[in-house]
Amino acid sequence: MTDKSTTQAPKQDLLKWIAVAIIIAGGIYANAYFSAEALVLRVVGMLILAGLAGWIAVQTAKGSAFLNLCLEARTEVRKVVWPTRQETTQTTMIVLVVVFIVAVILWLLDTALGAIISRIIG
Repeated sequence: MTDKSTTQAPKQDLLKWIAVAIIIAGGIYANAYFSAEALVLRVVGMLILAGLAGWIAVQTAKGSAFLNLCLEARTEVRKVVWPTRQETTQTTMIVLVVVFIVAVILWLLDTALGAIISRIIG
């Protein structure tokens, strides 16, 4: 005997995802259809439709899991110790110097190998 709530949830989620797809497709079509209208109105309309589609998507199991993942990621980002401006500048300068040195070494190697090959070929 199966529980009706467990069999109904995937069907309801599928219907919600179909509704999300229809809203997004309708928004894209409406944006093209009303291309002569002011850009501000079209952007506001698209934002409203995106918000509605997002709200419906969050009502599904996968959408809810994705929202929780985003909220947890936001919490983790707040725990990161970001480098100071001075540390960032110093690291950037070190990277640029190393890249320059490697570029010079590769240029010298290319020149030397080119000269050797030219002598062998004639």
